[in-house]
Amino acid sequence: MGNTFGHLFRITTFGESHGGGVGVVIDGCPPKLEISAEEIQFELDRRRPGQSKITTPRKEADTCEILSGVFEGKTLGTPIAILVRNKDTRSQDYDEMVEKYRPSHADATYDAKYGIRNWQGGGRSSARETIGRVAAGAIAKKILQQVAGIEVLGYVKRIKDLEAVIDSKTVTLEQVESNIVRCPNLECAEQMIALVESARDQGDSLGGVVECVARSVPKGLGSPVFDKLEADLAKGVMSLPATKGFEIGSGFSGTLMMGSEHNDEFYIDEAGEVRTATNRSGGVQGGISNGEDIVIRVAFKPTATIRKEQRTVTTEGEETTLAGKGRHDPCVLPRAVPMVEAMVALVLCDHLLRQHGQCKVL
Repeated sequence: MGNTFGHLFRITTFGESHGGGVGVVIDGCPPKLEISAEEIQFELDRRRPGQSKITTPRKEADTCEILSGVFEGKTLGTPIAILVRNKDTRSQDYDEMVEKYRPSHADATYDAKYGIRNWQGGGRSSARETIGRVAAGAIAKKILQQVAGIEVLGYVKRIKDLEAVIDSKTVTLEQVESNIVRCPNLECAEQMIALVESARDQGDSLGGVVECVARSVPKGLGSPVFDKLEADLAKGVMSLPATKGFEIGSGFSGTLMMGSEHNDEFYIDEAGEVRTATNRSGGVQGGISNGEDIVIRVAFKPTATIRKEQRTVTTEGEETTLAGKGRHDPCVLPRAVPMVEAMVALVLCDHLLRQHGQCKVL
């Protein structure tokens, strides 16, 4: 019921923020893929809380346990189950949320849909659910790299109105990981950190944009009509918590251009391949990858739970006020980077397997 994503490479996440643990079951992973807990842990460490002064102070090692599907360092082709146990829960921080709805959070809508909810840390609506996605994304990345040489890399493009100039063609993982805000433009990164610290000190929060590039994507991924590649990418990243917008290529800025300005003209490169002189399409045309870099942007809203007092209502329909407690990110953007990468990798891996299954071409 909404907990499974993908077709041939399929994941199902489970668990809640303050339950025993969270994780994922991955089905459809090809056999004999070399994968280790350390490779998965690398991605989880980029996502985990408490990693810097501008993230939530919740202390979780987020150590992964591979329960099935891997033997002697290789995948078996059977379901892979990965578990991360919750350790540093402080459910008492949420006592007031038993009866009061947090503004712009999922409390009221969960009650409206199910008539019951786990108020401890937000339950399934918590960003801790994304642990399973990031763990699965690490395996998807490995498949993409080994089979097709595809690289998926995300970074913080904007926080509030502070936007960095970044070359998606040349940016590296080392540059992204060189600072705690994960913006590869160092001068802009320092300003972003100061901006987040200021919001945190005021008991407030900030939103922004994560940009993600997928390089060396082969032509032919994606299907016409309902399974267009950009449609699945949009669904994948927009299923992440706190997302409010999606763009690919020129995005909304393309609406300001004439067709003669926006069209990507074709040419033949030195290898005899059909290429485009520009990439305003963002690597996808007609719902199918064209061999150029896929470039997307995802908008994240400011963190919903803040320390400032705001108006709200109780579960009994009485108006009241609420000042958020607990440990929360003043800005989700730095930790959202590996989440976006994971969802892009999961979509591309699924479509790579589907392309091979239908057309026998990789």
